Amino acid sequence: MTEENQKKVDILSLSLKEIEDIILLLGEKKFRAKQIWQWLHIKKVRNFDKMSNLSAQFRNKLSNAFCIKSLIISKRLASDIDNTVKYLYELPDGNHIETVLMEYNHGYSLCVSTQVGCKMGCKFCASTIAGFKRNLEPSEILLQIYETERDSGKKVSSIVLMGIGEPLDNFENVIKFLEILSDKDGSNMSLRHVSLSTCGIVPRIYDLADKNYGLTLSISLHATTNATRGEIMPVNNKYNINELITACKYYLRKTGRRISFEYALINGVNDSMEQAVQLSKLLRGMQSHVNIIPINKIKEHKFTSDRKSAKRFQEYLIDLGVNATVRRTLGSDIDAACGQLRRDYEI
Repeated sequence: MTEENQKKVDILSLSLKEIEDIILLLGEKKFRAKQIWQWLHIKKVRNFDKMSNLSAQFRNKLSNAFCIKSLIISKRLASDIDNTVKYLYELPDGNHIETVLMEYNHGYSLCVSTQVGCKMGCKFCASTIAGFKRNLEPSEILLQIYETERDSGKKVSSIVLMGIGEPLDNFENVIKFLEILSDKDGSNMSLRHVSLSTCGIVPRIYDLADKNYGLTLSISLHATTNATRGEIMPVNNKYNINELITACKYYLRKTGRRISFEYALINGVNDSMEQAVQLSKLLRGMQSHVNIIPINKIKEHKFTSDRKSAKRFQEYLIDLGVNATVRRTLGSDIDAACGQLRRDYEI
């Protein structure tokens, strides 16, 4: 981003109401804000000159006051196995994030990042290895959708906040992104088509529950005892399993939405029958689903798992009355581990 643009307001991060307020201060009519909003979020223009139903004088005012951010594709990897496409996007400040487009029977789903890097330090995750740099702005989360649709020619029908970063560690910007995404005068995406994955920042789970957006909450659980979870997920040392499950039950009561528990299977760490029994006890009486994930191999750790182990653990859980599936592997030939492409690019 140029030094001049750094001084301007990031218009894609503003709500319609915020744009209306600024437009009035510029001496223009309030209805102009909705015209601008639709140019930004329906037609998805990249500069103010494209807003042809606005006068040249007004477009000049907008250009002087605002900037429209954009992302640059640094790398694009398309799977030869399925139709998964992984993007490495360069942000206006030169940092990089990853976004993954996945095809399902119901349509196209996009996995987006919410931070540049991650602070959480989960031992099996590539996202944390290159270090945390900063939070993404609402516009930078949103642009992952707009730029991917533009490049692929595909309409994204669902969003997964499960890319690089911890969404609830960037709570205010993620909430702003969700509100812009679901605005009826813009993209108008139902938040029931959005899944948010968290490693378990307990206070923010309560805050999210109180919003009652109707989105799907995915909890990265990955272990059933505090000793094991604390070893592989440092966040557990601040918010333990009992606190996390209590917050999840509150989310269920407030929203009525089933919770998905992500369980990255690690051979010899969390894959035993005893762990399955403990997991069934933790989730007893909850409307929930366990998504078993064969762990991605990355060179910085020696953790391993495979689909055979995942299927065995699934059978344990099903026998115990737990709703469980093994996650379908997508894009395994294109640096599938989240954060791996960014890390390799920046080294």
